[in-house]
Amino acid sequence: MDDSQPTPRAPDPDGGGSRQRRVLILCTTTGYQTRAFVAAAQKLGLAVAFGSDRCRSLEDPWQDGALALRFHDPDAAASQIVDAARANPVDAIIALGDAPVRTAARACRALGLLSHPPEAADICRDKYLSRACLREAGLNVPAFVRFPLAADPGAILEQGLAVGFPCVLKPTALSASRGVIRADNPAEFLAAFERIRALLLSPEVQVMRDAANHFIQAEAYVEGREVAVEGLVDRGRLQVLAIFDKPDPLEGPFFEETIYVTPSRLELEAQAAIIKALSRAVTALGLYHGPLHAELRLNARGAWMMEVAARSIGGLCSRALRFDSPRLGPDLGPRVERVASLEEVLIHLALGADVRDVRRERAAAGVMMIPIPGPGIYEDVEGMEEAVGRPGVEDIIMTARPAQRLVTLPEGSSYLGFIFARGESPQLVEESLRGAHQKLHFVMATALPVV
Repeated sequence: MDDSQPTPRAPDPDGGGSRQRRVLILCTTTGYQTRAFVAAAQKLGLAVAFGSDRCRSLEDPWQDGALALRFHDPDAAASQIVDAARANPVDAIIALGDAPVRTAARACRALGLLSHPPEAADICRDKYLSRACLREAGLNVPAFVRFPLAADPGAILEQGLAVGFPCVLKPTALSASRGVIRADNPAEFLAAFERIRALLLSPEVQVMRDAANHFIQAEAYVEGREVAVEGLVDRGRLQVLAIFDKPDPLEGPFFEETIYVTPSRLELEAQAAIIKALSRAVTALGLYHGPLHAELRLNARGAWMMEVAARSIGGLCSRALRFDSPRLGPDLGPRVERVASLEEVLIHLALGADVRDVRRERAAAGVMMIPIPGPGIYEDVEGMEEAVGRPGVEDIIMTARPAQRLVTLPEGSSYLGFIFARGESPQLVEESLRGAHQKLHFVMATALPVV
């Protein structure tokens, strides 16, 4: 850590004064997670402040006193936070989604709050930088090379594609498999390159003003079973909260994620290899304190690091996670374990509390991110009552809104909604999710082309 910066302090989790503790939530105006974190903070008796990428020209349009920040300029955004904190101190900063993470890290360093270092946040945000860092540390990562957005894909092939075929082309800063395409031959490489270039040049992506979106990365395709890991880093120590199986094959040409189920059905030896690889990645990337979401693949050559993000799981997927802890959550009596949401755990962590005894609940749990069946205008969903009535299904939340234009991967960036289930075993949970999805029928209208 830069010696010119203050040493991170751990705010007293129990307060230590008459001032109500305050958490600053950094979020985009399009994120799903804000409400869950606000509810968790209020449950813990915390005051909540916001920083978002809203329009500066509007004077507090949501009447919540949020700071109008530009996450594409994390240094300037962090300075705004520091200035505001002089009058209204904050005890923790929570970043939701990818865009605010770099701002949060810089603001925490300046304010002396526990967080991941800015350098680590920057590396994790860029797939090229993170690949290079992990390769240097000796971890299994696919061969990779990146090209400027203006590069000629035909010339690249003429010179010889270093990663060979099959390969995977991807943006270096987008998430949720957006823009990720497998190519098995030169013709597919050319088509994928042009498709990703068009996506990165679209107004929706250009408005992000992220320099990492000026490149397209090509990687060797890694075969194997894919898992996701939800965890946290507590003052440099990795703590795995859940390993999610992804039972649907993710082989391309696109890589839309659907079902997450935990606990993992992998052999204990394989799970140990995952945790060992991830622990090495945490050290290599310099992650210090905060949430972590990782993607890995397993094959005969071991565990392969596909991605490590310095944030928690996205969308509404965190609802699939519940934790038992003698320290956290409401006191429901001596025979009942205290239950906490992921959001509560991460707020406690940001405040410097001891979360070492947090363990995921005993029940198996899972979530299905409902895939978009095809491009069009979403109108309605039928069969909801039958789907919710399936054994094990706890809730179905439709995040798509009537008249919303839906775009499939690789250009799309959203799901129709989320199905949540719990049960005695991962297999039963998976069956519940699939059974509920089969009962749903989505009414879509054809989207007219934009001329």
